[in-house]
Amino acid sequence: MKKIFLFFLAFNFSSFSFSQDSSFARKIVDTLTSKAFWGRGYTKDGMHKAAIFLEEKFKQFGLEPMKGKSFFQHYSFNVNTFPERMSLSINGKELTPGKDFIVAAESKGFVGEGNVEQIDSVQFIDRKNKVIIKLETKLTMDVEQKVAEYTLVQIDKNAVGNIPLGYTIALDNKFINNFKAANICGVVKGTVYPDSFIMITAHYDHLGGLGKDTYFPGANDNASGVSLLLNLAKYYAKHPQPYSIGFILFSGEEAGLMGSKYFTENPLINLKKIKFLTNTDLAGTGVDGITVVNATLFPQQFKMMQDINAEYKLVTAVNPRGKAANSDHYFFTEKGVPSFFFYTLGGIKAYHDVFDVSATLPLNKHEALFKLMIKFNEKLMGL
Repeated sequence: MKKIFLFFLAFNFSSFSFSQDSSFARKIVDTLTSKAFWGRGYTKDGMHKAAIFLEEKFKQFGLEPMKGKSFFQHYSFNVNTFPERMSLSINGKELTPGKDFIVAAESKGFVGEGNVEQIDSVQFIDRKNKVIIKLETKLTMDVEQKVAEYTLVQIDKNAVGNIPLGYTIALDNKFINNFKAANICGVVKGTVYPDSFIMITAHYDHLGGLGKDTYFPGANDNASGVSLLLNLAKYYAKHPQPYSIGFILFSGEEAGLMGSKYFTENPLINLKKIKFLTNTDLAGTGVDGITVVNATLFPQQFKMMQDINAEYKLVTAVNPRGKAANSDHYFFTEKGVPSFFFYTLGGIKAYHDVFDVSATLPLNKHEALFKLMIKFNEKLMGL
């Protein structure tokens, strides 16, 4: 019977057309990075709007909720946000949020002006107002679940022509207790082993906004991974497998893997029934191949992925990496679920900044990654 299943899988794989799906992936990235979703974060209802959009895609494809009647798994966590004023002048020069400066995610709000003393070559401080200014070669935004007793402003060193002395700032922060978020969980039921699962996951949240006029699009991180997951969901909905194929779009990844942590502590399926989980994040480039986290923990499955890549000549290299708590696979690994996390290498350098936009994201290996996942899952079901 297993040989019949493998023949069926191979037939469908070889006959599948990918051109339309690459176009679909681009449309998904364009949509998720648009102003309407405001960085899929914590202001202007961005994350919730993205969740509604993605739930509708699961419904359109014909997926079933993983448990019960809803695709949503609701939970909450605390988060510091910056919804309103966001202005900064250094030495009389007005700077642009996102491009010229950002604020550290734990910063408290402050409105006023002052002078700073130099601490070292890149750090300056106004002790009276607890304002810290730091020069950076790259601005990298983050998300925090707490508020500090200071305001830390990070400035692109190319935006200021000399040492910062005087500043004027108007910065509002809003700390949200129990921000309401949701994972989106769907499944294509298996035709032979419906209680055994192959899982595909990605996070759909990003950093949200910085003030009223600036948001972080999050094209590579992680609209790219979402587009790959949706393409796979669409494919598997049309081609059910012997095993159930589960799909989870996590929220709260940028705040500390909150969605995947919640799911593993409150699973909608028996975690012991997951044969393997593959998480995709930063999937929008790939000219230099991919890196696979947990490769050293699961050498048989890693060799399988390498062999598939060599046979079909999909990406330049499939590189191994050990265990790391750097995406949503981590808490599954900690619970004993065999898991990989892969990310693409090379190409654009935009990351956690306003320059991670759809227009410059190549998606040049999207089709290759899709094929790699189809063949890898096929091999997993044959083990």
